[in-house]
Formats: sequence, C-alpha cells, structure tokens
Amino acid sequence: MKVVVQFKDGTLLVQGPENTLASLRDYLVSDERVNGYRAEARHYAAIVTWLHQKRIPYEDEARAFSPVRLTLGQTLKPRDYQQEAISCWQDVNRRGVIVLPTGSGKSFVAQLAIAATERPTLVVVPTIDLMQQWATQLEKAFQLPVGMLGGGSREIEALTVSTYDSAALMVEFIGNRFGLLIVDECHHLPSPTNRQVALMSIAPFRLGLTATPERQDDGEQVIYDLLGPLCFRRDVDEMEGRFLSPYQTEQIELNLDDDEQMSYEMHRQTYINFIRAHQINFSQPGGWARFIGLTSRMPGGREAFNSYLEQRRLARSGRAKFREIWRLFGLHAGERILIFTADNDTAYAIGKRFLLPVLTHHTKAKERKAFLEAFRAGTYPILVTSKVLNEGIDVPEASVGIVVSGSGSTREHVQRLGRILRPREGKQAVLYELVSMGTSESYVSERRRQHRAYQRSH
Repeated sequence: MKVVVQFKDGTLLVQGPENTLASLRDYLVSDERVNGYRAEARHYAAIVTWLHQKRIPYEDEARAFSPVRLTLGQTLKPRDYQQEAISCWQDVNRRGVIVLPTGSGKSFVAQLAIAATERPTLVVVPTIDLMQQWATQLEKAFQLPVGMLGGGSREIEALTVSTYDSAALMVEFIGNRFGLLIVDECHHLPSPTNRQVALMSIAPFRLGLTATPERQDDGEQVIYDLLGPLCFRRDVDEMEGRFLSPYQTEQIELNLDDDEQMSYEMHRQTYINFIRAHQINFSQPGGWARFIGLTSRMPGGREAFNSYLEQRRLARSGRAKFREIWRLFGLHAGERILIFTADNDTAYAIGKRFLLPVLTHHTKAKERKAFLEAFRAGTYPILVTSKVLNEGIDVPEASVGIVVSGSGSTREHVQRLGRILRPREGKQAVLYELVSMGTSESYVSERRRQHRAYQRSH
C-alpha cells in the first residue's frame, strides 16, 4: 500500500500503512474524520523528502506546480553582497532569511532567488502600494505577466504578488500552487493571521527579506521556524560609504515653551494619577486595552484620556519643533528633505504651516504617485509624511531626514534612516531627531536608538 499525500484546506492529508507513518509522527496528527493523518502544509518538503530517501512508494497529489523557466531579462550584475546573500541562501537549501538595509536592493536579491529556483513564486508584501511596486518590477525583470492578489485584483500567474491580508484569505486554496514563497518585510509574519500564509503553504523553498528582523515580542524565532534560519545579514553601518551614502545622525534637544511645559506637566500628572490609581501596567499584555476600557467607564476616565492625548500632542509638536524645522530648511536649502512624524495631525500641521505636500494613509494612490514624482524631479524639494514612507515604498533620493516624532520602535527609526541613504556621488546624508526635553519623548528616543546604526560616533 502506497503512502498518499494530498493538499486539503490548507493542510496535508497523509494516508498509508500505520507502521510507515509511525516514523513521521513528529509531523502528523491523527484525524478520525478522514481515517488518516494531517500535517501542517509547511512540512510538505520534510515529509516527501523522507519518503523519497527511504524509497517508500508514495503518490504526491499535493503539489500543483512544476518547474518553470524564469530567466532575468535584464543584464544587471549583482553586487558582491547580493551574490553572497543568494549563495548563503542556497547553502541552507533555499530556506532562510536575508537581512539587508533599506535601499540596498532586496527586491533584486529576490529576483536572483526566483531565477535560481525556477519554480512558480508567491511574493507576499504588507501593502497594496508595495504589491503594485513588486508586480511592476517583476514584469520588467522577467518579461512575464505577474498576477496580483489584493486591492480588487485576483489574478494568479507563475509569478504572483499578494498582500499579507489577501494571501491569508486565499492560502488554504492556493497554498499548493507555488514552489517558492518570498515574504517581504518578514518581520510582519509572526502575527497570528500573517503566519498562516507560511503555515498553509507547501512551498519547499522560502525566502524572508527584511532590514530589521528583531521584534519587541521576540517573535523573530517564529520567522526562522517558518522561513528558515538567518543566513545572511548586513547592517546600515557596514554598507555606509560604499553601497549606501555616508551619513550622520544628530539628536536635537528642544525645550517646550514655558506655557507648553506648564500645560504638559498638568496633563501628564492627571494621566499618571489615573494609571497609578488603577494599577495599570503597560508592560504587561493587555495593559493598553485595560487603560482604554477603564477610561471609558471609571470616574475621571475621560479627563485622564484627554490629558493623555494632550500631553502627547505637546511633546510631539511643540512650537520649538516648528522653529527648528524652519532653521533646518535654511541650513539645507536646495536639498531634498523628508519630514517624519508619528501621527497625521502633526504631519498636516507642518504641511499647513510651511505649505508643504503631506503623505499619509489617507492620500489617494494617484496623488501619492504625483507627489513622489514631483519630489524626484525637484519640483517639491520637501515631503512630509506620518508613517506611509517608513516601509517598502520606493522613495526618490533624499539627503536629509527630520524625525519630528515617532514611536519607540527601533525598526521604525532604522527604516527612516534608510530612506535617505540612496547613494549619490559626493552625498552626505544626515538624519535629525527632534526631542522635546522634560517629556516622555526623551525615554522614547532612547529606546528607538538601541541599534548599531546609531551607536557609532561621527
């Protein structure tokens, strides 16, 4: 009796002699409904490889793909580190994670992996903008139609790009149609929904791409379990001056105006008094949800929540920051400048004050494209954004970044630095970080600077 391996509902259905399947119990779970066993689809390669090595007869009814000729049409020569990255990935059986800084050509590394593997490929990305960007790049590189899943598109081709959300919805139906799974910005993968994309795919070959795999919840181990080990890494400071622009980072400490400081302390105390009275611990799971719940129903809750918002607004957008922004405009007149904020309100306030274009998640795709093209041409030398340009989107070359406000995320801070490191002859990039002293921003700044890119002297 042969072993039969099938793909069903995002899992593997494995049937065969009990004495044979006993050796696969690390992967299999008994399912009486089908009089057989099930396994997570991600274990397809391990199961089939074992059966082949042991010369056990089996029928592979799971795999719905075959090798396909995928040749790069362009003649770009890989840089040394790109070729080394692909070689390292191939050395770990084409299952692994490559870490490269923003602007260092991660998408070209992915193209090299696709050409080397020659299997139908699913590329998973976080946003619709990135999906469209990847599809355009792949069509140009391979001279083939590229399918898209997301934003109203539902076309599947040998090369297909999907958002995480759409892939999670579709993978139980299409998880057996691709031999190579590429997960861009793979630090998003560990979330309970996103990880289903990797769990329910049979793809024997897997590639994760990111600039910063570290997560505050230590979820990077989930990435390596699902995609393979960290096989190659280069950080920003290692590539500075040769493949990325030389850069400086400067933290500018600013004091709130006297009336702002008084208001900040008053609202901060109201907020702190409330969380202490109710013993709210934000470092514990559910701490923020508990705060929101209590402010909605406890006496003084609405006042505490409004005070939280106001003290945060003052720290993020005090008048001194606007004055400093104006000074930096004069210092870097004629250069392309990106301004980053933590929230839309601050971004729009800066745009209104200085008559600048603003990009947020509310900006329509057509308008966003027009802004970026005008920035590339120099018609708009300055762009303001909240979080839209943090990740993935191909941003035209800029030499100055001004972080007006942000989260405590190291990843976010490194991504923002990467936005100004596209190399150009004679360029010296500089990232300014504006910090309101005497506020919680000092602590937030300290947290987000815990990365080697900020630990060297200049």
